[in-house]
Amino acid sequence: MNEGKAAPGKFDKSTRLMLWTLLVVYIFNFLDRQILNILAEPIKSELGLSDTQLGLLAGPAFAVFYAVLGIPIARFADRGSTNRSRLISVSLIIWSGMTALCGFAQNFWQMALARIGVGVGEAGCTPSAHSLISDTVAPEKRASAIAFYGMGVPIGSLLGLIIGGVVNDIWGWRVALMLVGAPGLVLALLLPKLLIEPRRIGLMKGEASPSGPAQMPVGKAVGEVFASRAYVLLLVAASVAAFLSYGKGLWTLSLFIRSHGMTTTEVGILGSVTLGIAGVFGTWLGGWAADRFGAINRRHILTLPAVGMAVAAPIQFLGYGAPIWWVAGLLILVPTILNAAYYGPAYACVQGLVRKELRAVAASVMLFGQNLIGLGLGPFAFGALSDWLQPMAGTESVRWVLFGAAWLGFIPAFFFWRASLRLNDELDKQG
Repeated sequence: MNEGKAAPGKFDKSTRLMLWTLLVVYIFNFLDRQILNILAEPIKSELGLSDTQLGLLAGPAFAVFYAVLGIPIARFADRGSTNRSRLISVSLIIWSGMTALCGFAQNFWQMALARIGVGVGEAGCTPSAHSLISDTVAPEKRASAIAFYGMGVPIGSLLGLIIGGVVNDIWGWRVALMLVGAPGLVLALLLPKLLIEPRRIGLMKGEASPSGPAQMPVGKAVGEVFASRAYVLLLVAASVAAFLSYGKGLWTLSLFIRSHGMTTTEVGILGSVTLGIAGVFGTWLGGWAADRFGAINRRHILTLPAVGMAVAAPIQFLGYGAPIWWVAGLLILVPTILNAAYYGPAYACVQGLVRKELRAVAASVMLFGQNLIGLGLGPFAFGALSDWLQPMAGTESVRWVLFGAAWLGFIPAFFFWRASLRLNDELDKQG
């Protein structure tokens, strides 16, 4: 049976166009966000940064504003009168333009301000996109649809590694940042024609009235979202998973450069396979498995994320310790697949655990946790710990940090398992 397969061909024509358009937008989202990972070492060298400052640029400079602005923007997206297509288009203009400006930075503070601008722009994308998907896709296909959108994470990261690595070696990191920012500005102009707001053409089964739940204060809306125990458990699991993913994503690349003596082009190509292609497959697999086995018992929507992250931990530990680069790459491949499988199942559950009038807010609160804790603290904490260990470990300090991070994967695995036990009861409450 393949009903749950995350292929856009399983949806009608208008839904396929929406999913493909949103996927391309999300690819640009993560390309612009994550290209800093492959450019970290040359930026550090030219601007004279410490690992701590590098972690701040990759994490808090982006994540704090992204997370804080995400909730009020999502509340605006949940209003029945809001055109989410235009909201995403404006957001795309902001983050693409600010990515290009990163290429002009002359010091830490200029780069930090530009990264803040990227975060401000990207805050308007995913909550609106998840809300659009949930309004037009049947619940039994929701995990596959959201996972299809979520493939923008590894694809964007993959392209960032390849483009950033190659362009940096030829023309430098500044040209790489300008080059990836420009196409988003063009796409933003086309987006209102490609992405139709279902509220405008009556595709939704029901509309929130202007005086209904969509108008409740932000605090009350968030309080209703937190009334779901399964949601809280998912929030913890996804936030810790993001903390580890963002931290390992940045510093694994530095490990291959520092400990294995590879160039940015070589690391970009290796990373595109071990982190990019494997991440795409893992994200698709998670959505497919959630729809396929969740149809049997809805607790199994989260079985793969829970089991997968537990299995991934010891394999990833061995990968970080491998003395040969290609052995390390192979060992990191399987954990990357398993760790990426949570996106579709987790966010599909989020959309099913709340009323439709609160879907964008529910997604934004999840993103708040993932980005403030994950992106905000992950790269920074890993970098600060690397600096602290450097007197003892020297150039191997990053490897030491990653050793510990590998075993922390048991934490999100536990919380995904606990959330799965509550899904049947809580999803029934929302129909």
